[in-house]
Amino acid sequence: MDENQYHHILEKAEEFKVKGKHRDAINLCEKILLNDLNFTDAFEEIGDNYLSLREYEKAKIALQRAILLNPYSANANYLLGFTYSSTGEWKKSIEYLEKADQIQNNHPEILRCLGWSIFHFGQRKRGIIILERSLNLAPRDILILCDLGVCYLNDRNFDRAINLFEKALDIEPDNQKARECLETAKFFSKEYRKLNRK
Repeated sequence: MDENQYHHILEKAEEFKVKGKHRDAINLCEKILLNDLNFTDAFEEIGDNYLSLREYEKAKIALQRAILLNPYSANANYLLGFTYSSTGEWKKSIEYLEKADQIQNNHPEILRCLGWSIFHFGQRKRGIIILERSLNLAPRDILILCDLGVCYLNDRNFDRAINLFEKALDIEPDNQKARECLETAKFFSKEYRKLNRK
């Protein structure tokens, strides 16, 4: 197999991933690795699929191997940072997401995850600033709108949170997460105002 064939197989794996057939995508990528254990993209794709399956330890192994092969892969660093974020390992998450941002700066998705991790690591103001930057780069991104809204909700800035969730619903009216978050934000805003009146 040559590199063109590898990329053709990766395209098929991507199609499987989009359809939610993550095991099939992983199997295809493993076929590449049977021929070439140094093909970084295959490890990245395997890691991404394990991440979608919430098999975080397997995702970490594949992505660490990808980074070992290519430390300057923005995608591998982003995916590993995202994986650590998913398991609540904020410090490690930030380390890899910052590296991804250095390699490919001003990427909205990298900044979204970085801001989220920094916020949950305890640097709330800095996390929100980074999430706002992400939103400026991709103002119609539902994930950014919702994550930033959740951070503002946790920071008790209810008006900003409500505004963000409403924007998300303007873009995607059937988004259940945005609808639930909006209801939560309105509830806490109302309760918080009652407490302040007492």
